[in-house]
Amino acid sequence: MDQNSHHKKALDDQIRDSYGRVTYTYTTHQKATARLVLKNKAIKYIQIALSAISTGGIIGSLITNEYVLTCVGGLFATALLVINLFFKEFNLSEEIKQHRIASDNLWCIREQYISLLTDASVLSSEEIVSRRDELQNKTCEIYKQSPKTDAKSYAAAQRSLKEEDEQYFSDAELDKMLPKSLRKSET
Repeated sequence: MDQNSHHKKALDDQIRDSYGRVTYTYTTHQKATARLVLKNKAIKYIQIALSAISTGGIIGSLITNEYVLTCVGGLFATALLVINLFFKEFNLSEEIKQHRIASDNLWCIREQYISLLTDASVLSSEEIVSRRDELQNKTCEIYKQSPKTDAKSYAAAQRSLKEEDEQYFSDAELDKMLPKSLRKSET
């Protein structure tokens, strides 16, 4: 194997590895978004329920003059206050937005890596290096601006990618999505 073909092989390996890392990070941001959306919904539902129960208890105590209803309303109002104070410092909606932006940006990078891998056989080593460097710089900028992900989101991404083939399609799946003229099989 001559030095040039060895270098091209090393470039291919590096680009494939970078593609894999970007795909993992992209999927991890998607999983983080999904977890935060569920958490945000749960908190909102709890706040609504506590608000309704506390308001109902207080209104009920005014109508019926029952001390127990006043206590129930007061307890639930206190619980609502505690939850509101605890989550006052957390802006889940903004964090969700930042993870979505990161995954959208990483999707573009991932697709550019696929294109580079596709085109590599017809490009010179210098062109491949130039495109690789450009993609690495873009990826670095995205990472600098992105929120950090957590272990749960990474584990969910790992499970999705390794066990569920989440980011990939079989030929049969692709054929179902493509027009007949572009299909590989004759179904």
